[in-house]
Amino acid sequence: MEEFNEKEMIYDWNKLEVKEFPDKVIELDDETLRDGLQSPSVVTPSIDKKIEILHLMNDLGIQMADIGLAGAGPKAKEDVYYLAKEIADSKLNIQADSACRTVKEDILAVVDVSQRAGIPIEVSAFLGCSPIRQYVEEWTLDLMLRRTEEAVKFVIKNNLPVMYVTEDTTRSTPETIRKLYTTAIECGARRICVCDTVGHATPEGVINLVRFVKKVVEDTGEDVKIDWHGHRDRGLSIPNSIAAIYAGADRIHGTALGIGERAGNTPMDILLVNLKLMGLIDNDLSKLPEYCKTVSEYCNVPLVPNYPVIGSDAFRTGTGVHAAAIIKAHKKGHHWLADRVYSGVPASLFGLRQIIEIGPMSGKSNVIFWLENRNIEPEQDLVELIFNAAKKSDRILSDFEILKIVSRYKNQKI
Repeated sequence: MEEFNEKEMIYDWNKLEVKEFPDKVIELDDETLRDGLQSPSVVTPSIDKKIEILHLMNDLGIQMADIGLAGAGPKAKEDVYYLAKEIADSKLNIQADSACRTVKEDILAVVDVSQRAGIPIEVSAFLGCSPIRQYVEEWTLDLMLRRTEEAVKFVIKNNLPVMYVTEDTTRSTPETIRKLYTTAIECGARRICVCDTVGHATPEGVINLVRFVKKVVEDTGEDVKIDWHGHRDRGLSIPNSIAAIYAGADRIHGTALGIGERAGNTPMDILLVNLKLMGLIDNDLSKLPEYCKTVSEYCNVPLVPNYPVIGSDAFRTGTGVHAAAIIKAHKKGHHWLADRVYSGVPASLFGLRQIIEIGPMSGKSNVIFWLENRNIEPEQDLVELIFNAAKKSDRILSDFEILKIVSRYKNQKI
């Protein structure tokens, strides 16, 4: 086996002249079972299936799960209760939060669930704050400040932690943001959430906003953590989330497969992949495929073949020059090389592997590799038969089609 220095194999432009990220644990809040289910295309899973998804979140090392909007009605409240009870009964490491409007009725529903389940539930009290939202709702700033104060104090009075959430923060004025957050913090909120509710922000905008909010927090003199909640209407949710961490956010929200309203939320799975590859988290992500496929099945969300990491084509190639490089890496006896020579994401980190197929863009090395990996002798005539069939095809040959050629070849030899 040839020896080589792994650090010399990949020159990483991503790490040049970039200031270091804050030295702290990056927390995650999975909103699949609340915000994710607001997508008009998804199917809401049964409570048993929700519990299964909750366990997978826990297995991935996600710290917090939004288990639903308890104030949305009797069924929603009961689902929130059963999920909270599962966390308590199974002694899961994941904690629970529940979204609420800044009204007492919603908060009381969470208080009741928390007391029945026997665990604290973080109340995520949200209120729209952008000028466009204020105009449509006919809200004055005084009204918003009063609702903020009443809601946060009511949560604190009921001995639950509160995260104060401003909807549409990325389109709100500095004055409004400062007054709302300052009021919430003075009333006892020890976590605040900055929201890109309609996917408006760019990474530069996120950095500007989060740094501004961080200064607001510092001016209060209180120890308050900052969350980032993003949507992907402009396709920027992952870079925006990374920008938020860079600017000082403590916890990032997301949903499995990015399900959610309109174009959806930050995809938790892709966020986990990037944070892992950037060295910002050290979670065991071997169950990431199961997490994604379970949500895909239970919520009736199709997984497109080229979906990053989890899609069926993510680590699959039928192109001759690509396959040849992977095969050469295998022959050097190094799985590390084979997993990276034509992949920016190592499949093995997620319990997956590189797959070489045979199709019209393949070379004979694809055929030989395919046969050898199935303990079939790659005789020259057999390789030619399969290679010629692939060149005449308009797609990747299935295993069944290739094995049929192999069987026919062997029968002719008898």
